[in-house]
This record gives sequence, structure tokens and C-alpha cells, in this order.
Amino acid sequence: MFAVRIEGVPMIHDLEHDLEATGEAGLLHAELTREIIAAALEVHRELGPGLLESAYHACMCRELAIGRIPFRTEVALPVDYKGLHLDCGYRMDLVVAEKVAVELKSVEKILPIHQAQLLTYLRLSGVRVGLLINFNVRVLREGIVRRVL
Repeated sequence: MFAVRIEGVPMIHDLEHDLEATGEAGLLHAELTREIIAAALEVHRELGPGLLESAYHACMCRELAIGRIPFRTEVALPVDYKGLHLDCGYRMDLVVAEKVAVELKSVEKILPIHQAQLLTYLRLSGVRVGLLINFNVRVLREGIVRRVL
């Protein structure tokens, strides 16, 4: 429902796979991702497309706070390589309830590199569920990608 297929990018985990992986009648962290998407829909309904990512980021933080949904913002993501700790300045936009990483974009279209960034952040952080939300679309549903490691 919220996965976007991008030509040339394999669907590592799509919604059908999530159903199999959880062994449940729903997706992993389904209620939480629904709440995050509802917050994003509210922000998009109020602001529409065309603003900078920083504006959407601030408004997403406000919506999550209004909904009393716990989150951290600009979460540092160090890289460890063969015992070498690198603080390269990587930051996840949002980590919601310590369960879902959210990367916000305001771009013409989601590119394979954006999805690769999300998957890398999931792998490095140990967070299993990620949402990539592009606000620069006419209908927000077309700008949401959900991934699970």
C-alpha cells in the first residue's frame, strides 16, 4: 500500500514480505507506522508540496509531539569499521519510539540512492522498520516508502 516500486531497484522487503516475516495479520510496528503516516498526511495537508525539507521536519516534530508519540530528532549515526569508530556526521531525521527510522525528503522524486540511504541507516542503527517520506508530491501516498530489515 505504501511501498513505491522504483524501476531498477529490487524490492528488498515489500508489504507482502512483511506479512510473511511477522507471521501476524499485520505489519511489523503497523500501528506506529500508521500514526507516523497520519502525522505526515496532516503536515502535507496543511503545507502542501514545495517547501524545504527543514520546514517539513519541524512540522513533523510538532505533529508527533501533539500526538504524544515519542521521538528523537537528528539522531547521530556513527560508523564502525573493523574496530575504527567514525563519526562522519550521519544523522537520521527521526527515530520514533525507538522502533521506526523516518527519513524526510522534499525532492522531485525518490531516487534509488534515497532508498539505499534508508536501508543503510536501518542496518547501522539496528532499527528494523524505516519510512522514507517525500513531501514534494501532489498526493503524499505517492511519496511514502516503507522498508523492513
